[in-house]
Amino acid sequence: MKIKKLTQKLLLAALGILWVCTTIFAQVSDKNYTISGFVSDSTSQKKLDFITVNLLSDKGIPFKADYTKIDGSFTFSTLQPKKYSVLLVGVGYKNKTIVVDLTDSTKLKTDLGVLLLIPQTIGLKEVTVTATKQIVKQEVDRISYDLQADPESKVFSVLDMMRKVPMLSLDADNNILMKGNSDFKILINGKPSSMVERNYKEILRTMPASSIERIEVITTPPAKYDAEGLAGIINIITNKKIDNGYNGSLNVNERFPNGGPGFGGSFSAKIGKLGMSALGGASIYKSPQIINSTSRNTFGAENTILEQNGTAESKNKSGYLGYEISYEIDSLNLVSGQFNINGSNSSGENGQRSLLTATETVLQKYLLANTTGTKGSGMDAALNYQKGFKADKNRLLTLSYRYFSYTNNQNSNIDITERTNYDQPDYKQINDQQFSEQTFQADYIHPLKKLSIEAGLKAILRNNQSDFQNLFENNETGLYEVQPGLSNKFRNEQNVFGAYNTYQYNLKKWTIKAGARVEQTVINANFISNESKLSTHYFNVIPSLSVSRKLSGNNAINLGYTQRIQRPGIYQLNPFVDKSNPNFEKTGNPDLKPALVNDIQIGYNWSKKLSINFGLGFTFFKNLIFPVAVYDSTTNITRTSYGNTGQAKLPQGNLNINYPITKKWNFSMNVRAAYGMVRGIVNGILIKNEGLMYNFSASTGYRFEKSWRINASLNANGRGINLQGATNRFLSSSFSINKDFYQDKLSFSASVGNPFKKYRRNINDSFGPDFTQSNIRRDYFRAFNFSVNYKFGKLKDAIRKNKRGIRNDDVQSGS
Repeated sequence: MKIKKLTQKLLLAALGILWVCTTIFAQVSDKNYTISGFVSDSTSQKKLDFITVNLLSDKGIPFKADYTKIDGSFTFSTLQPKKYSVLLVGVGYKNKTIVVDLTDSTKLKTDLGVLLLIPQTIGLKEVTVTATKQIVKQEVDRISYDLQADPESKVFSVLDMMRKVPMLSLDADNNILMKGNSDFKILINGKPSSMVERNYKEILRTMPASSIERIEVITTPPAKYDAEGLAGIINIITNKKIDNGYNGSLNVNERFPNGGPGFGGSFSAKIGKLGMSALGGASIYKSPQIINSTSRNTFGAENTILEQNGTAESKNKSGYLGYEISYEIDSLNLVSGQFNINGSNSSGENGQRSLLTATETVLQKYLLANTTGTKGSGMDAALNYQKGFKADKNRLLTLSYRYFSYTNNQNSNIDITERTNYDQPDYKQINDQQFSEQTFQADYIHPLKKLSIEAGLKAILRNNQSDFQNLFENNETGLYEVQPGLSNKFRNEQNVFGAYNTYQYNLKKWTIKAGARVEQTVINANFISNESKLSTHYFNVIPSLSVSRKLSGNNAINLGYTQRIQRPGIYQLNPFVDKSNPNFEKTGNPDLKPALVNDIQIGYNWSKKLSINFGLGFTFFKNLIFPVAVYDSTTNITRTSYGNTGQAKLPQGNLNINYPITKKWNFSMNVRAAYGMVRGIVNGILIKNEGLMYNFSASTGYRFEKSWRINASLNANGRGINLQGATNRFLSSSFSINKDFYQDKLSFSASVGNPFKKYRRNINDSFGPDFTQSNIRRDYFRAFNFSVNYKFGKLKDAIRKNKRGIRNDDVQSGS
């Protein structure tokens, strides 16, 4: 205690001596010269902080240096009566020098007022562009593609950009394929969204890629994700670096002749503890009249030949809006919510001339006109509560609830004329589908020193409903009457109860993530009109393992194994019989069971100036849900339904390369090759099909002076292999140009796709035990696109997001 009191007395004495010396010095130096001022941006007039202010002697020798404060002010005091120079230096601004004369003894304080710095646009862009930003990044269980680092994101939609992402490609109809498979799940910011669950193509071709930060391909989904999605998960991350203030982007585009006008954008804002973000857009997509034909040859007691030729055109209007909001109660408690809506309205007209012959005898002939209208809408809303812990803020408990629903209503009017040996009356088809689900979820994260433990519980309560009718025209009354045998009300309840546990262990060079998920599924189906019911349940244990090993430099090797499930959705279950083409019927199968897949992946990542991602994999499918086509010789109708009939083996390899050849010239390439081996039972007969499949995408871009950029890309798709057929290969190309203005905030872009070929033949060949068939469609191939993109706002403090939320990835999407 004595030492403590002595220390306090010495400190007080030292402060007293310092005060006396300061007072004496102030009295001696009765002339204290100062220089002060403010620094602002000449364009926005905003005060600039952290600008370097150098004080030089009249001979240019540095004397003092300081930085401007938050309000842009600076001050130099206790100066001698001399001549000085004030030099202002700021990154992205031109240097500014002011001469100051302090030799006038009557003027002790010199206020320079507001000094304006002029932005040096070219210099700022040079810094931004030449910095090598990694486009492709490999993590322990996923690969991410940075759209903001790809200049073509200002030109194309999110759907167009998918072909540049490793392990993704687009087929002839612009359907996304992940590792060659159409069964996957799409998430937005790690959560399911009604925007992409009903019909992802409508939304993604409307969504400008400039509004997206990155796309993650989760090749080995950990146990926290639901087990559905045979190929994996695509996670679309919107721009989430949200600070105090606001920012956003707007995009307006036009595409023709196949396409139309569209707009989209994003907006984010943060006010204190309240944060919000929105994503929205709309488009009109027109498909001009195309020509199609179908040729079918059957073999049996009587060989027949069916020839159909027709035309088709359609128009689709779609829009979407997503909104998220979060509020920080305190540093440990956070609540957040989301709300998404979307809708579409499409119409189509098809004309078809049909001729069925046998040994040069006309068996059937007619002319068909089909007018179809489809309306759909979807919405989802979620509420999340996240709690942290004082002992460790990385310990998190999250409770979540989500409601999701969509409807899809289709009406078709079929008129038949010029009949020969064809007596079926004109008819109408009505197919109203509804889907809804409620989800309850709890997640817990407990990090230790090098180990992170995750666990969770989840319950999904689903309700699929379909009300379908076939109405035939009464020739006597002219009225349409419901056909009981072709109409029904179908209800399918699917409840999934799951639990998971995941462990991630981090060492200096190794990262190991292992876990398991258990799921109990209970299904009850009810054919209300027929008063028949179907009930089943199944239990699954889904393991997953991911291992990453860092090598020297930025190199790494990854190994992953997982098992996935494909549960049938309403499109596969719905027993509605689509008779849009009287000779080819399509229907669902309420008796479908889930399919299983075992997937092994090994990848290598090498990243310096040249970035290389290389991977090998092997996938084995069991009880695969395949569309199965069976020909009925008594009715001359081919009916396609779904069945758990298939098994498949798929060895494959993929390669992604990104290389900045010079500071202004870049090159990227994405390649995938696989050999598909498929087998299954069709109409009691074993059918096998196999072949090489590949996808190739290469693009290059060059940046000129004054922010001009040109890009060119070449894409090649090989044959697509399925159980009963294959699609043809095709080659496509595109060229684009874009110009940035106002420090890259405003961009104008234009592109042309396939300038050397106006049309493309899309061929789908199929076969069965007693038939062969070829469908040929002539599509518009050449397309022009114009786009204007604008970014605005500036932010500082990042919005907190729930680190856990509901992710429903267990139902097959698409039709």
